[in-house]
Amino acid sequence: MTKQLLGAIMEISQQMTMAGAEIHRVEESVTRICTAYGAVRTDVFATTSHIIVSVEMPNDNILTQSRRMRNSGTDLEKLDKLNALARDITATTPSYEEIRERLAAITAMQSYPAWAQILFFGVIVGPFCLFFGGWNAAECVTAIVIALLSGALAQLVSHFTVNKVLGRFLCSLLACSLAFAATKWGLIATPDNVIIGNIMTLIPGVGLTNSLRDLFTGDTITGILRSIEAVLLAAAIACGYVLTVFLFGGVV
Repeated sequence: MTKQLLGAIMEISQQMTMAGAEIHRVEESVTRICTAYGAVRTDVFATTSHIIVSVEMPNDNILTQSRRMRNSGTDLEKLDKLNALARDITATTPSYEEIRERLAAITAMQSYPAWAQILFFGVIVGPFCLFFGGWNAAECVTAIVIALLSGALAQLVSHFTVNKVLGRFLCSLLACSLAFAATKWGLIATPDNVIIGNIMTLIPGVGLTNSLRDLFTGDTITGILRSIEAVLLAAAIACGYVLTVFLFGGVV
């Protein structure tokens, strides 16, 4: 195994982590790939922000590399392709050049455009508003319009900062403020269903699920880190609502 090959393996593990893979999957994939290329021992330590890999080869040569991740998210399509690439590498041990070529193609995959992601906010919020009792047409329309504006704000914030807590706070503040304002203006009778429908798009459900999955597989540190992140995001959403109630002088 060469430094370049280990670098490609590190890149795969980094991209998997940033796409939302559980840490057990990342560590197991790295170990299996390194073993397939002749490593007699592979030690992997990974969290959501850092990966360290040390590989011992039969000639007693030891290679060590690390990667630092500053942001992560959820991209199931990219994760599926990375997982398939890792399995294929383990089975066929292709050349470094082929790995780099296939990895570059996966990395270059385009996510949904900004306008589509904003549209998804409206598509998701509408049914949630209905589910929680917003059968009034005015409430559904208001919830969808607010969701589109919140989605636009989320896209705007993501281009200026990687701070998820700030982004969730601002989106919650905007959604709740607009819902209270619509009630004050007489567009809707109560802001409850509109606010609940919009907040459902902000709740870190995937992050909390991943944290529990990491805890159950023994990755305690990563599980705790992801749990803390989920709690902070939930607290940011709550703070956005509380500040709105304060600004509008109490619950309508």
